[in-house]
Amino acid sequence: MADKTVLSLDNPVFTAFLFYSTLVILKMMSMSLFTAFHRMTKNVFANEEDCRSASKPGKKLQPVLNNADVERVRRCHLNDLENITAFVLIGLLYTLTGPDVQMALLHFRIFAGCRIAHTFFYLFAIPQPTRALAFLGGFIVTISMAVNIFKVATF
Repeated sequence: MADKTVLSLDNPVFTAFLFYSTLVILKMMSMSLFTAFHRMTKNVFANEEDCRSASKPGKKLQPVLNNADVERVRRCHLNDLENITAFVLIGLLYTLTGPDVQMALLHFRIFAGCRIAHTFFYLFAIPQPTRALAFLGGFIVTISMAVNIFKVATF
């Protein structure tokens, strides 16, 4: 029979998972606001209705789909969507396997640190391989948790 305390606030692995998942999800959500900020401050909108609402008398804005600053933020956000979603799903399954607390904390902390670093490196155009290493660190952590799930869940 499964241990019913695995998804309990009394379980330190689960509470750590909740904390770090919420942290990276909020970071990912902030990228939407950052994209909107860039669009508004640079008057770069992708849709006609946004252009109309932001246009000033005598100056009609046209949709722009290729502003370098906005696209950099959007690509960073897309990268978050691809990686954080996988982390949250795999991390929840990993939590259900009853991992060692210290090992789970290490996984969660490395992932969160790598995602935050990746965003910083992406937005401030820090030269490679910094961003690639931050991406790879988070990716390896997610793969490591998946491998642990397979070890426990084999039948």
